[in-house]
Amino acid sequence: MRKAPGKNRATSVKAKHNSNLTFRMNVLFFAIFIVFSMLIFRLGYMQIVKGEDYVRDLERKEEVAVNTSVPRGRMYDRYGRILVDNQPENAITYTKMSTTTTDEMVEIAEKLAQLIEQPTNRVTLRDKQDFWIIKNHDAAYAKVTEAEEKKIRAQENVTESQINAQIGKLVRERITNEELLQLTDKDMEVLAIFREMVSGYNLSPQIIKSENVSAEEFALVSERLTELPGVNTTTDWKRLKLSSLAILGRTTVPAKGIPKEKLNYYLARDYSRNDRVGESYIEAQYEDLLQGQKSVVKNITNKKGQVVDTVTTYKGEPGKDLKLTIDSELQLETEKIVERELLQLKSRGGSYLLDRAFLVMMDPNTGDILSMVGKKIEKNPETGKYEVVDYSYGTFTTAYEAGSSVKAATVLTGYNQGVISMGTSMGDEPIVLAGTPTKASIFNRSGYISMNDLTALERSSNVYMFKIAMLINGTPYSYKMPLRLKDDTFSKMRNNYAQFGLGVKTGIDLPNEFSGVQGPSGPTMGGKTLDLAIGQYDTYTPLQLAQYISTIANGGYRIQPHVVKEVREPSNDGQQLGQLVNEIGPTILNRIDNSVEEIDRVKKGLRLVYTGTQGTARAQFANTPYTAAGKTGTAEVVYFGPLKEYYGTETLTFTHVGFAPYENPEIAYAVVIPWATTGREHLSNNNVIARDALDKYFELKAKYNAEKVTDSNVKQPISPAITKDKIGEDEQE
Repeated sequence: MRKAPGKNRATSVKAKHNSNLTFRMNVLFFAIFIVFSMLIFRLGYMQIVKGEDYVRDLERKEEVAVNTSVPRGRMYDRYGRILVDNQPENAITYTKMSTTTTDEMVEIAEKLAQLIEQPTNRVTLRDKQDFWIIKNHDAAYAKVTEAEEKKIRAQENVTESQINAQIGKLVRERITNEELLQLTDKDMEVLAIFREMVSGYNLSPQIIKSENVSAEEFALVSERLTELPGVNTTTDWKRLKLSSLAILGRTTVPAKGIPKEKLNYYLARDYSRNDRVGESYIEAQYEDLLQGQKSVVKNITNKKGQVVDTVTTYKGEPGKDLKLTIDSELQLETEKIVERELLQLKSRGGSYLLDRAFLVMMDPNTGDILSMVGKKIEKNPETGKYEVVDYSYGTFTTAYEAGSSVKAATVLTGYNQGVISMGTSMGDEPIVLAGTPTKASIFNRSGYISMNDLTALERSSNVYMFKIAMLINGTPYSYKMPLRLKDDTFSKMRNNYAQFGLGVKTGIDLPNEFSGVQGPSGPTMGGKTLDLAIGQYDTYTPLQLAQYISTIANGGYRIQPHVVKEVREPSNDGQQLGQLVNEIGPTILNRIDNSVEEIDRVKKGLRLVYTGTQGTARAQFANTPYTAAGKTGTAEVVYFGPLKEYYGTETLTFTHVGFAPYENPEIAYAVVIPWATTGREHLSNNNVIARDALDKYFELKAKYNAEKVTDSNVKQPISPAITKDKIGEDEQE
């Protein structure tokens, strides 16, 4: 029997519908499976792969480095004598919570004002205006009309904070002096406290008062801490220098905080704006070691996210101590020598341009700076009187023509370039070139004297050096010859000088080192090449001169000078230096391209400068109880110092470099006295400084040996400072 067509169609439609439904359900289940798989995969990725990162991120939000006052690292000289210390003092701090309101802070400030005396000298006009607004909120904002506010809000692309800032500016501009005078003396004291409270970050203790906190104030506040939320009594550490040596550097005070130009740098390293940071020289160069580690606290919050408690998770630690290479007793004695000779020269006629003098003493084998002296005559802005101040940083931040002191480098350059050899003889005679004034040695203005490399150094022959420069140029001297330079003559000479450290940075571990000034060069600058050969063209720092003579003294190795000898943990008992963390040893920057025999030959010539019958320093060094060698220098220069009204004046700069003992050098030194006189007299104060400083070095060496004073890096006792100087951080210039 045949089925009815309608029934078959109905069955087919139903089957098709069921099939579609099944397919859709499968697709849905598959989609759900995919979604759940992705969620599970994502959850696993977050827990297994990124779990530790999220935990650390959470800890960063919960655990906050706070501005606890930990002592900065101390500084000692090479024998453990204290140079920079920390002075503890009572301090009152305030820590603002994220939920603290302005009214609450004002209330706390009012309570504190009843317990302590707060100086108001740092309160600014802006502080007064802001505080008046807080005290008179409605009256203050009534100064801005609705129309003015509407006009401000009508601006395009202006945020709410920018709108509020513009309104606030209008309010402040319209506050009258009469209204500000409504602030009483008590209001001003509250304001002085309040301004310190609001200047810090949330959860970071801000010092309210740390200077001259009396025992009574400290006790009164301590007794009422429960009534003063966020207030605490603690110990602050102020920086105290026990030496006037400027290269020790200075730190900012909390009132100043981080310098604006380095704000982002320090904030990225978890500093607070009011942190005490190194601002110059050693304090700045070694900030990362000296600063110490802040304590870390964990915030305990309630369900509303409000901080209800804080728990210290890391107590923090003091900064690392630095043992310097400086011998503070040698430093003190050599400062006296330089100051004495500077003042003696200043008392002579023709010294109106003289205002400074320098001496650097260093170990030529290790690069240890033993003494870094700079003295400068300045007018005291308060008294109007002239006084001698420390200018030790001038030894590496200022440069001068060195004169004949560089002639040892010129002779070694001649050897290196193959234009002379050991023992080469040339005539010292007036040099007459086409189109240039006659050039001659000081001791020979008209004759002809044959001399070799040794006698040229002993007598300080300018002409011998001139002829070396002309030979390097490939143009041996002849009477009235034109001197046109080859393209590479200047670079050959300067590159050779640079091997000794002349005209390049020494690499000292102090900021702002200056490399000196190079004069212009070119084919028509032939006469200037001759000046370069005798140290009267390019300029060099006193430290470069010390590195240069050290390179010769130690057999040809240019050693990087440094002022930090060791990094140590803080002392545990205050009696012995802390455990050694790092020792800074010698760093060889390069070796000069001369043989040992050539270097020894030049050293022999330098020995003759001190002991030869015609040596230029014989008068000061012929009778030394030790052996030494060196080179004197007088540069005829044109003045371009601080007194602009005298620019272009002809003057003399005196220098001296040397080393001792001659057979086994252990000390090298450089003296520079710029613009010493406008006269023509060649004075000897440079040689006197060198001799007296060297005498003092060997005298102290004998004393230390007798007293068994050592710079051992194993166990070293802490000793008191040599001087009675006590310079607080607020007094440092």
